[in-house]
Order: sequence, then structure tokens, then C-alpha cells
Amino acid sequence: MSVSTRAAELFAAEHGRAPSAVWSAPGRVNLIGEHTDYNDGFVLPMAIPHRVAVAIGPRDDRKLVATTWGDDGELHQADELVVDDLRPGSPTGWPAFPAGVAWALREAGHAVPGLDLLIVGDVPTGAGLSSSHALQCALALAMLDHLGLAPGEPGAPSLAEIARLVQRSENDYVGAPTGLLDQTASLRCVESRVLFFDVRSGDAEQVPFDPRGAGLELLVIDTRAKHSHSESGYGERRKGCERAAELLEVKALRDISAAQLPEANEKLPDELQPLVKHVVTENERVLSAVELLRSGGYAEIGPLLNASHASLRDDYRVSCLELDVAVDAAVQAGALGARMTGGGFGGSAIALIPTADRARVESAVRDAFAERSLAEPRVFIAIPSAGAGRDR
Repeated sequence: MSVSTRAAELFAAEHGRAPSAVWSAPGRVNLIGEHTDYNDGFVLPMAIPHRVAVAIGPRDDRKLVATTWGDDGELHQADELVVDDLRPGSPTGWPAFPAGVAWALREAGHAVPGLDLLIVGDVPTGAGLSSSHALQCALALAMLDHLGLAPGEPGAPSLAEIARLVQRSENDYVGAPTGLLDQTASLRCVESRVLFFDVRSGDAEQVPFDPRGAGLELLVIDTRAKHSHSESGYGERRKGCERAAELLEVKALRDISAAQLPEANEKLPDELQPLVKHVVTENERVLSAVELLRSGGYAEIGPLLNASHASLRDDYRVSCLELDVAVDAAVQAGALGARMTGGGFGGSAIALIPTADRARVESAVRDAFAERSLAEPRVFIAIPSAGAGRDR
């Protein structure tokens, strides 16, 4: 049963009526381009089949009532919230996400009414696959639809504007200083493509990505090392990048080229130089990967994935033991390239592997984790999938 079907059925059972709509949005894997989005750079994500669905219906008061279907197979209802009283910082935990989206829409001038929401998802949480943004994108679309402002309707915000609304919810209400990568991927990705997105200009290109047609697969390794943008060093890294841009007198690190790094380093304190190096070289890796994919050179992006991980580990310092074990084991077992994906400090890694070697790579990764007494990782194949949409 799909998460959207379950959400509709649970909503009807909980509220005694069918929902007015069900919207869902996917998690994502970022093929390459990490920590470049909040530096006005380039990213290359794709949606995965795992999704979060939101069934929505009206209430005759000004309350927001959100219920979620938990991993324990039980419904969990958050405290009732009055839409007009929503303020950043309360509530916390998962109820902050529906509250934050409603608040961001209200702050943008939309008259958000009382709503019943029922949430069902299968995007692994804490795995660096953007479950929180999938949730918020589905929520924003469902709420806008309820207001007669679904994408394509007269006066409706664009997908780019919705991404920024979700970013405001995440940044200013939930308290996580994320960029625009995850929201944009969840809203705008399409099947059999990766999204080449220029964060500064907003330009987007759907680049064909069919690894299976080339005898390859993209393996996702959920290390089960939980991460959280709001609690990790993510914000510290972002502030470091902003400080470096100020010292270099540029709008963002996107404006520094690799050839300018030696000169740039002369103006930077030692602790900021590795951050700048990562962002500058990662942007170049994204551009190189796009050129290879445009010509069908899927296998040739492997070294770029390896270089990206080394940079994230050594320069940006956002990897961890579990991610390094996953990447090293996959490469040693025959992966063409591997890297952590997402913000880091835990979460998931990806590995580009020949289809014929899948069993060997998976076994090698599991064995490497077992040898270090780490929790058994969850592995699955990432298939470029559709972005957010209305399911009923």
C-alpha cells in the first residue's frame, strides 16, 4: 500500500470523512554538490521512491491538528495549535514542521484556516535523505491546494517560491539553517533525471540519468548514524562560509574559482581555508559531473564521487566513522565511486556500482560494519523518481 493510500484511509478512519486532498513529496539523494547550496553554488540531486504523504481536511475552528503514523504502527497526535498563535520555537519535535509551514504561509500573507492533517511516510528519518523537507513540501502543497493555490492555479506561488517558503519554515521556525537543495529537489525532480540546479540564478536542467541502462546502480547505504542539521555543526560550517565570503569581499563563495584559491587563502585565517577549498572544488566537480552525464559517461563520474567524499571528510570535516567505513568498504569491493550524501555528521552514503557486483559490495559493507561492532546498515537502490504531486 502506498503512503498516500494509507494516509487517506487513516484520515477517514480518524475523522469520519474523506480528506479533501492527499499530496506527497519524495526524499532525495544528492549525487554530488554538498554544502554548495547555501554558497550560491551548484547541486545535482535526484528524488527517490520513498515519500511522505499528507492527507488534509478543513476544520471549523482556527486549530491545526496534525497526526502522524509512526514506525510503531500507531497514530500520534500533536497538541492542538491555534494558527493565529504560532510563533517560532514552539512546538518542538516533529510538530514543529506542520506548525512551521503554516506559520511561513501565514507570514507570506496566506489566510491559513483550521486544518486536520494526517501524515504517513516511508523516507528513513535521520538518514540524510531529507525526510523533513519531504514532509514540509507535502504540507505546503496540501495547504496551498486547500487555499485554491495549488501549482498552476491563478495566483499560486511558483515551485521556486514554495521552496523558499519551506526554507523559511526550516530556518526560522524549526531552527535548522539549511539551504535550498532539499526543498528544490523534492518539488522539482522528475523520473529518470537528476536536477542540475544553479542556486543563485534559479536555472534548472533535467539531466538524463539512467545508470541501469549502462549496467550500473546507485546504492544507498543508510549507516543508521542519526544526524540533525539543527543540532550538528552544520550551522557552524555555514557561518564559516559566510565569514570567508565577507573577508574575500564576494557575495558568496560561488564567486571564487579554483585558480583564485592561493590568493584567497592569503586573506583567510587558517580555519576557514579548508571550508573555502571544499566549496570551490565541489562546485567544479558538479560541473564536471554534469558534462559527463550529458554525454552518457556514467561510469566516469566515479572519481568525482571519491574526490567529493575526501573533500567532505578532510576539508569540510562533516563525515564520521560510519560514513567513512561505508565509502571505503564499497570502493574496495568494486564500487566505481562513493561518497557521503546529505549534510553529514551521520546519515547515508551512496556508491555507484556495476549491477553484477551489487551482492559483493553489499556484503563487504555489512561485513565492515560488523567488524567494527557498528549497527547493521540499511541498503537499497536509488531510482531517479518523480517529485512532489497530488495523489488524490
